[in-house]
Amino acid sequence: MPDSARYREIDVAGSPLEMGRQTGEAAREEIAGFCELALDRLREMLDVSSEQARAHAEHCLPYAEQYSADSVAELHGIAEAADIPFWKIMLLQIRNQFTPDADAGCTSLSLPATSTRGPIVAQNWDNDPALDPFTIVLTRRPVGKPALMTVTQAGLISYVGFNDAGIGACLNSLPAPSRPTGVPHYFTLRELYESTSLEAAVQAIRRAERAIPANIMLMTPEGPADLEVTLETVQVLRPVETGWITHTNHCLHPELCEYNEQFPELIGSYPRKARIDSLLQAYGDEISVDDIKAALTDHEGYPRSLCRHVNDDADTGYWQTVFSVIIEPEQMRMQVSRGTPCSAGYEVYQL
Repeated sequence: MPDSARYREIDVAGSPLEMGRQTGEAAREEIAGFCELALDRLREMLDVSSEQARAHAEHCLPYAEQYSADSVAELHGIAEAADIPFWKIMLLQIRNQFTPDADAGCTSLSLPATSTRGPIVAQNWDNDPALDPFTIVLTRRPVGKPALMTVTQAGLISYVGFNDAGIGACLNSLPAPSRPTGVPHYFTLRELYESTSLEAAVQAIRRAERAIPANIMLMTPEGPADLEVTLETVQVLRPVETGWITHTNHCLHPELCEYNEQFPELIGSYPRKARIDSLLQAYGDEISVDDIKAALTDHEGYPRSLCRHVNDDADTGYWQTVFSVIIEPEQMRMQVSRGTPCSAGYEVYQL
């Protein structure tokens, strides 16, 4: 169990380089630890040497620079202040281009406002619990752009969170074709947080020469939306029969469902989707924050339940719900559990 129920909070502001330097100085230990873990995992799981990892990070840099010079500048600031070689910071952004399962078996949902609460986007983030010590809540206040708060591993240019323009985002792995080089997924997500509308958010993803597929669950000023992102397309899903939308780890858009036959199911994706849908249906029209917490702590189908715990499955048993997050963009806050939400409970972080 972690020493504290809360993740450490860091607040930075200024130009991209200045924000990077402030982050690198404040989170030096977490960044160094995350870099070491990332390299260790590549060596252990994929037999990738440090030399190969560095070469690949440097090979992907031109894609990143062309897409967002600001994000590259921020990473240079992080590397400088944390006293870590730049290629290791870049490796954090592209490590999922060696293997596409960086966001693992997550379950996400987006719900419109009701008479008693604002709109919500939420998820259980199921991944390697070894990432917990390197996870922080980071607020960035860039000059001339929306402020944003993310729960993230230190050193990443972006992750799960929201901006002060009403955009909130959660992430799921989407099994589909990938390629080793391209714009890092985290760069496109950071650009999304610089958007103020669904249309602009979609365009931020579409303009990238992407390397991996991903699913991005959104709350936007236009309401709930889900982006199924592949190398070739960005498909936008909106609620149809209900006011809300959910996603796990298989394709839902008709034009992408062929990938479900080509790629293995990720940790009971279909049963998890059916379970979260059935729970939300049972709650009715006035789904409360407490209802959402109850759904995210659900254990039906254990060990492949919505709230996931370490188990003896040889392939995925080490994954657990590392954190659970409930984002309320209009209130500019999120509730985060540090650990499985059934035992850790939720802490409030306010922008």
